[in-house]
Amino acid sequence: MNGSAPLIVIVDGANVVGSVPDGWWRDRRGAAERLRDRLAADGTPGLCGPVEIVLVVEGAARGVDSVPGVRVEAAPGSGDDRIVELVAGAGDRPVLVVTADRELRRRVTELGAEVAGPRTVRPA
Repeated sequence: MNGSAPLIVIVDGANVVGSVPDGWWRDRRGAAERLRDRLAADGTPGLCGPVEIVLVVEGAARGVDSVPGVRVEAAPGSGDDRIVELVAGAGDRPVLVVTADRELRRRVTELGAEVAGPRTVRPA
């Protein structure tokens, strides 16, 4: 891994938002915007050094804009597939994928990414 490149933290927006039953299903885009804003304000607690945060959204959450500190990637189809593409395209940069999705975790670890659960960025 390249020691000088910042860690890329890729957040599975649908999975993290869906990890807490707080009514997110009534306003998926609003829930994604709240997660984005929390990531921009709080970053990734417990991670040292520079990080690049990428929030992947899909479906009804498409259209959420990037803000300083958080790049939003709208998946044209499956959010999981877009996350795998981002991991594959990271080259030798270190990558942490935040999701609880077992199949996605398997796919990205095969590409060399580390994984963490939703509580990494969203306390339950």
